[in-house]
Amino acid sequence: MINLVTGLIGLAMVVTFLGYMVVWVKAIPLIVIVVFVMGLAAIDLWQSFRQGENSAVR
Repeated sequence: MINLVTGLIGLAMVVTFLGYMVVWVKAIPLIVIVVFVMGLAAIDLWQSFRQGENSAVR
């Protein structure tokens, strides 16, 4: 459960940071890269949740 909370907080912080950067710069190539990176981060978070707690190192 703690991995879910910290993962969502981390993803929210990355999305917020990259979102402000896109609003500030407003360049099409940067927007494409940021959207791609946000998608990859969300996919990685989803895949790590699907693995479950079994693969966690304790």
